Amino acid sequence: MIGFLNKRRFDKKADRLGPDCPFTHWRLFFKKTSRKLCEKKFGHFGVGSEFRPYAFAINCSKISIGDKVVIRPGSMLFADIREPEKGKIIIEDHVLIGSGVHIYVSNHKYGALNTMIMDQGHFNAENTILKKGCWVGANAILLPGVTIGHNSIVGAGSIVTKDVPDNVVVAGNPAKVLKVIS
Repeated sequence: MIGFLNKRRFDKKADRLGPDCPFTHWRLFFKKTSRKLCEKKFGHFGVGSEFRPYAFAINCSKISIGDKVVIRPGSMLFADIREPEKGKIIIEDHVLIGSGVHIYVSNHKYGALNTMIMDQGHFNAENTILKKGCWVGANAILLPGVTIGHNSIVGAGSIVTKDVPDNVVVAGNPAKVLKVIS
């Protein structure tokens, strides 16, 4: 019983959302309770936006979601609380995000050969930004510090390692510009 109560308290106070927090996750299934929960958890949660059940957000207070954005199931938004102005995920208005998209702001260090990677810490966090009107296809991965340009498209399954300019289509591993949208 004590474990149950501790988990319930953790889920309510945690700076995260997802199915691993069942005492808050159930609220995502209902529009009214979902909206109230997201407004409380996220740094900003815009008008007409949705954070769907089975999506994950870690360090919600460092994630800003603009108007009319939908975060679909299986997506992972992983912000970083170590630095006040870095490690944010900023999603502007009217952004489309497919299912299973992963967005990261930091990565593990790996330079010391005699130390296990898990013991080396993390690189400094960088902001990851999705500009107004962009579309990130299903199962794409956005690595730390990238900006997806205004009205640009990231193809499904792509791995974005560098900034994407405005009004282009990128795809692949690593993602490269395939087409300019005119």
